[in-house]
Amino acid sequence: MSSDSPITDFIDRHYQHFNAATLKDASQAYCDLLDQGGKMFVTLAGAMSTAELGKSFAEMIRQDKVHGICCTGANLEEDVFNLVAHDSYHRIPGYRYLTAEDEEDLLNRKLRRVTDTCIPEDEAMVRIEKPMIELWKRADQAGESKLPHEFFYELLRTADLNYEIPAEDSWLIAAAEKNLPLFVPGWEDSTLGNGFAARCIDGTISNSSTVRSGIEVMRELVDFYRRTTAESPLGFYQIGGGIAGDFPICVVPLIHLDLEETDVPVWSYFCQISDSTTSYGSYSGAVPNEKITWDKLRADTPSFVIESDATIVAPLMFAYILGW
Repeated sequence: MSSDSPITDFIDRHYQHFNAATLKDASQAYCDLLDQGGKMFVTLAGAMSTAELGKSFAEMIRQDKVHGICCTGANLEEDVFNLVAHDSYHRIPGYRYLTAEDEEDLLNRKLRRVTDTCIPEDEAMVRIEKPMIELWKRADQAGESKLPHEFFYELLRTADLNYEIPAEDSWLIAAAEKNLPLFVPGWEDSTLGNGFAARCIDGTISNSSTVRSGIEVMRELVDFYRRTTAESPLGFYQIGGGIAGDFPICVVPLIHLDLEETDVPVWSYFCQISDSTTSYGSYSGAVPNEKITWDKLRADTPSFVIESDATIVAPLMFAYILGW
């Protein structure tokens, strides 16, 4: 690499062993897949948006290093919360030492804590929920049904929102600008998902299918996977575990075993950044070879597990792939 890429040069020189070497190898394999005409599917679990991953991830999207995303409802909405309320966030470096009484004080101040960062309810959740409810109501009255992320794309394109961070640091804005395929399973498990359920219960929204369900998300994912892999290899880059990763990786056995379409290829690359322990029996901690038995990968699939903190690893890998 040239000296114009100091982070990439640093990783190439110093990341030679253990998790560091896996980081470098996985980054290079990611680049190799793209160089060979392949595409990459990225999954976001945890609180990556609140960790401001958009500062690097948005550029990955803009430079066509990402071609589809599966994320939790929390990551979907928290990128927008940070976008409009960043200046009102509270960081608590000593969060490990908070007492139960300290936590109740945060509750009374309407500060919702995510590890060392508190999201302000009124400036973030309430501010975004108001225009989002109007979009839900308009779709409901028109008899329309949309995927969760489509309402967020519409919000960013039409609402008069005052951004408190540069727009280029928002991965969701970057995705909306490209109309990137986005899949959000279990969206109900989020602040705005709860809000939508409440509006269905109180009658504000008459049809709960105004926001399409997880089965509809899976159907869209099957269509995306068929179309994409018919033209190019498709890799799987997983940040964390949980539903954001488990849901989309199952698309291959669904197609092969349930739909009996055996000519569709498996994922062409796999990398997971994880701190989950395999011996606990968690799906999130399953090593890549276990996924072979579930018809998701093959013995020759380039596969990597980086056992570390995604807030440290993912930005470094993105910097390597972007040639920073």
